[in-house]
Amino acid sequence: MKLPLGRLNLPSLERNSRSSAFNLCASTGDKGYCGGIVEVEGEAAMDNERLDLPQGTLDLLILKILALEPQHGWAISERIQQISSDVLQIQQGSLYPALHRMERRGLIKAEWATSENNRQAKYYQLTRQGRKQLETATTAWQKLAGAVGQVLDAV
Repeated sequence: MKLPLGRLNLPSLERNSRSSAFNLCASTGDKGYCGGIVEVEGEAAMDNERLDLPQGTLDLLILKILALEPQHGWAISERIQQISSDVLQIQQGSLYPALHRMERRGLIKAEWATSENNRQAKYYQLTRQGRKQLETATTAWQKLAGAVGQVLDAV
């Protein structure tokens, strides 16, 4: 169930009936966010449960990493894991489809180059459109997180 707070709807946590995963869903105005598989450390990992990132969150994380510098796929995943202190572990089955989708949408572009291991790797970098999307998505995420935080902090 989603509860409105201004134009922002609070997220709902629903158990996926086909697995022990949860779907975290939220929406801002006419945009809904659900999905994106990521391994999460902590309580969920102790119970052998996966939490799904809200839709668009994986894209936001990728855009943020690429805003720092161009990276190849594996390095993007490693950097997210490192910055999140090993809490977020992006699976290849989620990462590469997201990269391809973002490339098709013009948010990132890719070119082949030699990696630090002296192998050919596809390096991704932000486009102008990707930088705009990063700004928009960051603002929406911060608004959502703030609203959820207010509700969780309420007595």
